[in-house]
Amino acid sequence: MTTTATGHPLTAGRLGSWIAATVRDGLAVAWRNLIGLRRVPRLLVFSTIQPLVFVLMFRYVFGGVVGPSLPPGVSYVDFLIPGIFVQTAVFGSMNTAIGLATDMQTGLMERFRSLPMARSAVLVGRTTADLARNVFVVTLMTGVGFALGFRIHAGVPAFLGGVLLVLAFGFAMSWIFAVVGMAVGDPETAQAAAFPVLAPLVFASSAFVPTDTMPGWLQAFANHQPVSQTAEAVRVLVLGGPATSDVWQALFWDAGIVAVFAPLGVWLYRRVI
Repeated sequence: MTTTATGHPLTAGRLGSWIAATVRDGLAVAWRNLIGLRRVPRLLVFSTIQPLVFVLMFRYVFGGVVGPSLPPGVSYVDFLIPGIFVQTAVFGSMNTAIGLATDMQTGLMERFRSLPMARSAVLVGRTTADLARNVFVVTLMTGVGFALGFRIHAGVPAFLGGVLLVLAFGFAMSWIFAVVGMAVGDPETAQAAAFPVLAPLVFASSAFVPTDTMPGWLQAFANHQPVSQTAEAVRVLVLGGPATSDVWQALFWDAGIVAVFAPLGVWLYRRVI
């Protein structure tokens, strides 16, 4: 029989209060993590410097090479910024692994385990805090994009829909790295273990270049992985065109990732702590 964090049977009468308590616990942990960002602003600063470097590098170093391969009427900066949004969300999700591994190493997880709180609250709080951080970073990147010539072609509502899609993808990816962080239990190892996952997804994708410029064997992977699907969905919402298929595929990826890695993360949390 399923039980609450206090050990009581989860009957229908307790279900509503258990859900409310789980949400409250998760928000409390999320707020604790956000306070940590405020007290260590260097982490937020360096989290924003990296995507800025990517924007400037790809815009002015590779733009002249990639631009001619784009469809007529599409500037490289308009093609690039949606991909940068997705890349920022993916790289930001690595902080979930590092943060959880740090909490494990310092013994904070044991303290959480001793409290009468939902087991999922630690993971929900961490991923929610990283979602809030992504809101700030994507907002900043939007301003930088406009300064570099990026423009919205399909209207503000479609653009906001694209931003929500990026945030949803970043939230989903955080669950993958929550599992990585708890599996390794060490912040340095978590950072090292995250890169082999991040690099193929981000750089072998359509985030920065059209996939038809890649070798055929690489196109098969690049066209059917979540970073490309999300980047294409956001790009269509920004540039205009039929977006239904791309958006649904991106949402299916998000739902599938959370459905697999959220229960796995909670299970691993119960085992490693």
